[in-house]
Amino acid sequence: MPQLDDLDKKILNILIQNAKTSYAEIASQLFVSSGTIHVRVKKMEKMGVITGSKLSVNYEKLGFDVYVFLGIYLERSAYYDEVIAQLKEIPEVISAHYTTGAYSIFAQIICRDTSHLREILHDRIQVIKGIQRTETFISLEKSIDRVGLVD
Repeated sequence: MPQLDDLDKKILNILIQNAKTSYAEIASQLFVSSGTIHVRVKKMEKMGVITGSKLSVNYEKLGFDVYVFLGIYLERSAYYDEVIAQLKEIPEVISAHYTTGAYSIFAQIICRDTSHLREILHDRIQVIKGIQRTETFISLEKSIDRVGLVD
């Protein structure tokens, strides 16, 4: 486990809240030099703690109004790699997790509307070899969407 001191954690928390925060602004908030922030961030990247930055997109503004969670039952767990490879080819699948419990895979999908959802499910997901069946959960509202802070 990487060893992070309090300054590293404070830098990380600032970047988690807004990855676009400049090193100069972080330095000002933490009363250290910009060079110190630069060195610490590079150290955390080298340690694998920081693995990149992501763009946050409001998909609703782009016409994707339906957020769906999909529980996927596999015929056998041996199909996992093959199914994931095919799910990666479907751009509407924005995340997928190998899980314990009822489902083998739990995925998140974005769609323009329910007709688009039906097309994605019927023509692209449920035809994948190894998928036994799926269960669909339509999100009515996203109430919390955040990255956890470090302690």
